[in-house]
Amino acid sequence: MNGLLLAFGLALLLATLPGTIELLLVTFPALLKRRKNLSRVTAERVDDRDPSALKLAVITPAHNEAQDLPATIKSLLACEDPLAAVDLHVIADNCSDETAEIARQAGCTVFERNDDTLRGKGYALNFAFERLKDTGYDVFIVVDADTRVDGNFFNAMRETFAGGAAAAQAGYRVGNPEAGFRPRLMHIAFLAFNFLRPLSRQQAGFSSGIFGNGFALSANTLAAVPYDSFSIVEDLEYHVRLVRSGRKVEFIATTCVWSDMPVTSAEAQSQRERWEGGRFRMVVDLAPKMLRDITTNKNLALIEPLLELLLMPLSYHIGLLMVLVVVGWVAASQFLLLYGFFALALILGHVLIAMLLGKATRQDWKALASAPFYMLWKFAKLGSIMKSARKDTKWKRTSRDGENAGSAGSSEQ
Repeated sequence: MNGLLLAFGLALLLATLPGTIELLLVTFPALLKRRKNLSRVTAERVDDRDPSALKLAVITPAHNEAQDLPATIKSLLACEDPLAAVDLHVIADNCSDETAEIARQAGCTVFERNDDTLRGKGYALNFAFERLKDTGYDVFIVVDADTRVDGNFFNAMRETFAGGAAAAQAGYRVGNPEAGFRPRLMHIAFLAFNFLRPLSRQQAGFSSGIFGNGFALSANTLAAVPYDSFSIVEDLEYHVRLVRSGRKVEFIATTCVWSDMPVTSAEAQSQRERWEGGRFRMVVDLAPKMLRDITTNKNLALIEPLLELLLMPLSYHIGLLMVLVVVGWVAASQFLLLYGFFALALILGHVLIAMLLGKATRQDWKALASAPFYMLWKFAKLGSIMKSARKDTKWKRTSRDGENAGSAGSSEQ
């Protein structure tokens, strides 16, 4: 019996070890003195350019976003040194509302796309990139249709790409943490996932990652690595392709995009199913290929992205570690106990450092008390999340603030 317990404990250790190693890599480098915000890619390296000379384009995929799009356009046009409205390109993707007309009235360039078969954010972005690739733009910036941006957003992008970046990702924050405990917990999670981790990767010399909103690609990058990634988590898929090509994504910690998160349980479930289901799908599809590329082609740059892919959402990672600790106690295995407690302490440190560096508020610290209940809710929804790991999962809108979910369509994944 004790042998079976030890074997089970070892299996849990092996399942959680990649995530534990990844958390070590993406927690503590952020505490180091900030280095200059560019580790240039040799293949893309150019002489420093005048930032104001760069021609930027914004790409906004929108699926029935008539409600949120006006605020997004207003936010972009209110930036310091903003782009002309005509440089804001809205892809009205399979829309049945006034999304296209609203964008036209604001002076934006509008692409209308209707395809009942090839549906999803990846298809919408590829549609726009293909039409803009020979129009003289130097940088393409993706901003979702339900987003607000910091005033320095464009200038931060200009400075980063003038220094030779191949790709960049701005900070990505929750815009409505005050709306309830779910958005508040998502805000805390974003401080870890979308701030601490990319900052640590930047400090350690890794590619910082792409989060689907607030990222940008140089024209040279798009020419070399076309955006033909069409899964439900196409940003994760495309990032792996960038790293495989020898390119890095630079993290711009000085500017952010802000997007509201779901408030009700039903809205949050829909979003979690797509995000986490899609991620599980990518583990199945990409992990074996990445491992083969590392071992056969010696592409060591893929090691950290592979570990990141294998790091489960923290709720599941914590759950497995807690089971491991119980197994270690019952089996009287000091080794399993030491590993389990160390890994759990690392998660606690990861969250605390993220909140400290992200300047968490008093309300954020209070919200941590509800985290165990949120974890239980996520475990209860694990079955539906796994169903969303299918390849044919569709792009659909996550309603927010209790609005009618039947209004369908969003740039969210």
